[in-house]
Amino acid sequence: MPDPSRRRLLQLSALLALTPRLQACAWAAAADAGSARSADAPASPSALNARSTAEHVTAGLDLSGKTMLVTGATSGLGYETLRVLALRGAHVLATGRTLDKAQAACDRVTGDTTPLALDLADFGSVVACAEAVNARGAPLDALICNAGIMALPELEQVGGIEKQFVVNHLGHFLLVNRLLEPLLAAEQGRIVVVSSTAHRSAPAEGIQFDDLSGEQGYEPMTAYAQSKLANGLFAFELSRRLEASAATSNALHPGVIITNIVRHLPGWQQAGAKLIARWFVKSVEQGAATQCFLAAHPSIAQVTGQYFEDCQPAEPSAQMRDAAMAARLWEVSEKLTRGYLA
Repeated sequence: MPDPSRRRLLQLSALLALTPRLQACAWAAAADAGSARSADAPASPSALNARSTAEHVTAGLDLSGKTMLVTGATSGLGYETLRVLALRGAHVLATGRTLDKAQAACDRVTGDTTPLALDLADFGSVVACAEAVNARGAPLDALICNAGIMALPELEQVGGIEKQFVVNHLGHFLLVNRLLEPLLAAEQGRIVVVSSTAHRSAPAEGIQFDDLSGEQGYEPMTAYAQSKLANGLFAFELSRRLEASAATSNALHPGVIITNIVRHLPGWQQAGAKLIARWFVKSVEQGAATQCFLAAHPSIAQVTGQYFEDCQPAEPSAQMRDAAMAARLWEVSEKLTRGYLA
């Protein structure tokens, strides 16, 4: 039987592995996040780093007339993304698992917002949300796939599929596909998919297509890592399929941030995360920066099929760049959501 202390050490090491580019973060901690620029001009991408906040990366932008949808907008990074995009003038469609939660989030921000109910574990709810957006008959300038769950302590399934894979990947896969029409109708629709550097801890073979149920040895963080790998593969395959259009699709790692998403981690791991927070963990304001950057900054209007960290292009794992795996994931995802796709 494994030594409990050794197991805890390995788990803490895995947690620390989620902290991206520690040397870069250490450098960024000493950098000036507010590089000099004119008050009414967008921030230069070269001046953005790990300490930049969502307000900083969108400063000088006027998003009036644009409509953007944020999933998981009731707390954490999603709420900060909702707040800042609305602050810059965008009409933000904010989703929560219930309409009441989404409404409460909208009530707390300044700007033009619309609450929507969206439970990514319920494909019927995903379809209903998409239909509500499509019924507006207006373009959708950005869709930020932000919502997610992490490290469910015990195996949970939705329709026979491991729940993290369903919520983090399949729910967003279905939502994006149901909203392609308004995204393509926009002058330049942007799909922004929140992945994680945790994708590097996915199984050695990548997506375990023969065990999407999770029944062959469920491990919480490995299942989470697989779902985050799926996020990136989806974003890249989508960018390939949208090549002939003006729409773009990019994935990102927001950084390590202590939000409600860590609620399923064991208490000692949450305590460990808080212990290293002073040096390596971003604030929520900093964590939302990259997705706001990808959704709104004019400098990347033509950038697609890329992976970003700290508002800068980064190189994901070789698995995330596996075109054959991405194509297979798309086909499997279509089968698993069949009956709900438009």
